[in-house]
Amino acid sequence: MAMTGGYGPQVMRSLRRDSSVTKERLTPGTVARIARYSSPFKWQIAAFLALVVVDAVIVIANPLLMKAIIDDGIVPRRGDIVIGLAVAIGVLAVLDAGLGLVQRWYSARIGEGLIYNLRTEVFDHVQRMPVAFFMRAQTGALVSRLNTDVIGAQRALTTTLSSVVSNVVSLIMVLGTMLVLSWQITVVALILLPIFILPAKWVGRRMSKLTREQMQLDAEMSSVMTERFNVAGAMVAKLYGRPEDEAVHFAQRAGRVRDLGVVVAMYGTVFRVALGLIAALATALVYGLGGQLAVAGVFELGTLVAMSSLLMRLYGPLTSLSNVHVDVMTALVSFDRVFEVLDLKPMVAEKPGAEQLPAGPVTIEFDDVRFRYPAASDVSLASLESVARPDTGPSQEVLKGVTFTARPGQMVALVGHSGAGKTTITSLVSRLYDVDEGTVRINGLDVRDLTLASIRDTVGVVMQDAHLFHDTIGNNLRYARPGATDEEVWEALRAAQIADLVKGLPEELETVVGDRGYRLSGGEKQRIALARLLLKAPQVVVLDEATAHLDSESEAAVQKALKTALLGRTSLVIAHRLSTIREADAILVIEDGEVVESGGHDELLERDGAYAELYRTQFAGGSDSPSGESELAAELQAGAVVTGSPGA
Repeated sequence: MAMTGGYGPQVMRSLRRDSSVTKERLTPGTVARIARYSSPFKWQIAAFLALVVVDAVIVIANPLLMKAIIDDGIVPRRGDIVIGLAVAIGVLAVLDAGLGLVQRWYSARIGEGLIYNLRTEVFDHVQRMPVAFFMRAQTGALVSRLNTDVIGAQRALTTTLSSVVSNVVSLIMVLGTMLVLSWQITVVALILLPIFILPAKWVGRRMSKLTREQMQLDAEMSSVMTERFNVAGAMVAKLYGRPEDEAVHFAQRAGRVRDLGVVVAMYGTVFRVALGLIAALATALVYGLGGQLAVAGVFELGTLVAMSSLLMRLYGPLTSLSNVHVDVMTALVSFDRVFEVLDLKPMVAEKPGAEQLPAGPVTIEFDDVRFRYPAASDVSLASLESVARPDTGPSQEVLKGVTFTARPGQMVALVGHSGAGKTTITSLVSRLYDVDEGTVRINGLDVRDLTLASIRDTVGVVMQDAHLFHDTIGNNLRYARPGATDEEVWEALRAAQIADLVKGLPEELETVVGDRGYRLSGGEKQRIALARLLLKAPQVVVLDEATAHLDSESEAAVQKALKTALLGRTSLVIAHRLSTIREADAILVIEDGEVVESGGHDELLERDGAYAELYRTQFAGGSDSPSGESELAAELQAGAVVTGSPGA
């Protein structure tokens, strides 16, 4: 006979919980907030708990029926009573099975419904967070909140709640029944209780520590696999790694997980065997004491059998309830961790009554814009960062009074050394961040007064490292415009100078590009990204070094595609190529967060200031064609650049 009457797995799960969770401090109002989240399921929860109570009642019904069979049927030799009560036991068994199915259905409906509500709310909320949040938060930690913590929160309303209610009801009813049947044996059973509880507490502490260590080792092993199986990580490992050493290191980690798993399994087995032995000894004691009482005529033989059966149903709930605070706190902490993410307010949010940006040509204005990147405490959570260290001081001011205007159809090139603030300027146009002082306007309207959707529709961005999802080419393009037809998609590909390549693929638009688009070359990815931009057809184009690190052939194709992308559109281009700079309507030289010079290419060269120096040292060396060098030589000979200057 099982020690706990079916409670064994439940007890072991409780013992494996991390007991340190009881030291966590919950945010005030967490319980009330959980109640609000559970309110859509209140009637289902009520029905579920009612079934749990009925199931607990059946726990004592079977021993009492067994008592009646012996005392009222077998001893007086009443076959009709034996058959009737046996049928009743069978009916109860069928009823119990049916109740179990219905109870599981309610549990699944409540649990999966709560998981759906929480998971979708967290996902939507995280999607609305500023880009600074994603720069700090660890992806794995975010995924854990959507998976592990959400599922842990769900258990609060199903597994933990049902366990507590079922154990409490069972304990009350079993203990009450035992006292009625024989107070003497009940007292002996309660005296033996510490023999069950103390081993459970000791094993619980050990199991908690081992489980925590096991989870840490699993996480480390998963981290290694994630890094090595990622396309970029796999390439580095193959180019620089030592496969034999990698295999040895992984085997060492896996070996520790294996050894710890054996220890955990043995602790669990020893615990179950020990409690089974104690239960057998307790049963022997009950039969010894109860047998003497039955012989003495204090109670009947059926009562002895019923007491023995009820004893097995007493220690299981008591052992589980001894660790119930760990289960409850584990569930509450999971809820609290989910709420922690939901309570982190996005720094960039749409104000009530925001205006829709009208369609048409666009003018961009920066008016005395000052900006510093937000501190970690403003945009992220320490628990979501791989190294949870608070910022020790305020960040430096990145932009210091930037003022300029880009008119409809103009190309404005931003040039300057790395870290000067060029990318920050373009990020403010698409409102990835909000300014600290000053104003960024689109067609005279402060971007903070516009709807985020209209800004997204108006501004298109192509970054230096174009990101593609692990999906088909067609779906990657339609991400910018979901309702686009195949013909519109092909038109965008033709304009981006990559339609012929896509047509040459066996599955054409249905070709899967791989993780981050790694099945395509850098130039091909960049042209796909440009096609996505062209399909979106924004009025403002932002190019953040979109042709950097490309070979001459890929860059020539991308540059040709760019002419189409920029035609008639207002554009901000972070430039590093000679051709881009010369074709710009205006060039802004950014130094240390300030616009130190602005004007046309020839005009700025004649000034022989910051742009001329930058041109000599940076852009000439990065010419995109052999003719670039001859152009520079011609200008030097013509006196456009002061001969003999450093770097000339």
